[in-house]
Amino acid sequence: MQERNVDSGRKGNGTVVAVCLTFVVTMAGMAYAAVPLYDLFCKVTGYGGTTQRVEQASSVILDKKIKVRFDANVGPGLPWTFQPVQREVELKIGETVQVLYKARNVSNMEATGQATFNVTPQAAGAYFNKVECFCFTETTLKPGEELEMPVVFFVDPEIVNPVETKDVHTITLSYTFFPHEKTKPVASAADKVGGETNKL
Repeated sequence: MQERNVDSGRKGNGTVVAVCLTFVVTMAGMAYAAVPLYDLFCKVTGYGGTTQRVEQASSVILDKKIKVRFDANVGPGLPWTFQPVQREVELKIGETVQVLYKARNVSNMEATGQATFNVTPQAAGAYFNKVECFCFTETTLKPGEELEMPVVFFVDPEIVNPVETKDVHTITLSYTFFPHEKTKPVASAADKVGGETNKL
């Protein structure tokens, strides 16, 4: 009887350990996936002022105007100046517009940056559509180099329908450039074969 009780106790302990390990592994997996899932959620819904990326301009233009202001910031560790060429524009809702931002590397070394972005009020993020933006890719500037970077966007006409956005008259588009490690080019198969041949 005692041996059976000992065996039962061991099995019970083993089950508890297995459940605990499964729980820990599951929580670790969820934590790892949380950031990309949250980022995807923000991009789809516009939550937190995240703008939308689209392939083509709007086919509907309303006879109603909205003002868009532009903000620029540089994160610590990136030796750049960065500002919009113009501080604000007024456009018709649904009208596609291009604006420019300007960045300059003020150091004596090459530097690479990547821009993050958001809009305020945050509810407008789901209706702020970018067709083209320097923020989609990293930017590398040589020492002293200055670059004008375009943003092509429109405000979705649907913004006038929801209660939380129908009275929005001004949107602020804000960018912050942070240091970014330059992406290394991927070696092609031909390069690899050539390299192996040279070794031989």
